[in-house]
Amino acid sequence: MARVCEICKKGKVSGNKISHSNRHSRRTWEPNLKRVKAVVNGTIKRINVCTRCLRSGKVKRAL
Repeated sequence: MARVCEICKKGKVSGNKISHSNRHSRRTWEPNLKRVKAVVNGTIKRINVCTRCLRSGKVKRAL
């Protein structure tokens, strides 16, 4: 399963790692995901959600 936020679809992005001597090599940035129990369409499900969606209130956590 791909590591993406199931609310905002945020996923892995890639770019260059640049050393002090200005050498370039490829690297990736992973989203900060948490596996939480959330209320989805009235039922409780476990979903992968990024912490930005959790903080902004886009996800209703199940208690």
